[in-house]
Amino acid sequence: MRILYDIAVHDDGKRRLMKDIAESQEISEKYISRLMISLRKAGLVRSVRGAKGGYRLGRDPSQISILEVVEAMEGRVCIVDCVGSSITCPKIQTCPTNGLWARLNREIRASMGKVTLSEVIEQYRGCAPSGIFGDYSI
Repeated sequence: MRILYDIAVHDDGKRRLMKDIAESQEISEKYISRLMISLRKAGLVRSVRGAKGGYRLGRDPSQISILEVVEAMEGRVCIVDCVGSSITCPKIQTCPTNGLWARLNREIRASMGKVTLSEVIEQYRGCAPSGIFGDYSI
């Protein structure tokens, strides 16, 4: 998220260099380079090589959800294994808690899908209406 945030707030028509992201966010370039692979595959960033190379967002920040970012980096959001795959547990059909976990997982995914990168930027800048993130601050 911090990488995407950095690219978004420094979008002045130029591509953002990895070294500048690393310096600004205090993350090593080596670590950022590994993360960029997943971000590129998910279409969240675009890269250009060469003298005028660097990184830009793949889409407008208002079109990038927190859910997309987390799933690009970590895989499908799933609070327990049995919600993500019916072959994980042989008791899935008779489990008294499976429905609870499935409902909670849907609600978590839906909430994450509603929050966009642009809202994170606005919240950080103090411009967003209160309540976007519920009781949690960023």
